[in-house]
Amino acid sequence: MKMAPEERNLMRERERLHREKLKREAEAALREAGLRLDQEKRDLFEQRYLQERRKIERELSQDVEAKRRQQLPALNERLKKEFQEPSPAATSRSTPATSATPKH
Repeated sequence: MKMAPEERNLMRERERLHREKLKREAEAALREAGLRLDQEKRDLFEQRYLQERRKIERELSQDVEAKRRQQLPALNERLKKEFQEPSPAATSRSTPATSATPKH
């Protein structure tokens, strides 16, 4: 699939903003931990934070997908009943009889 240049630029910008956000969150986690680290260890902390964060997000995504798969059959059945065309025999029985004489 080929994207227009504007779409590619938008995707790049979103990815850049996402990486910046994750970097800020890693820095905040380091501050909250109260650690004083040299640059090498700070970089390692950030790397591990991002690695563990991806792992957590992957697990959460799998949990959500499993719940979705579990609930889809019931949803499909409800929608099937809601949108199913009634059979002609069922409509004649379920529709109330109307009088031929007009009401005034």
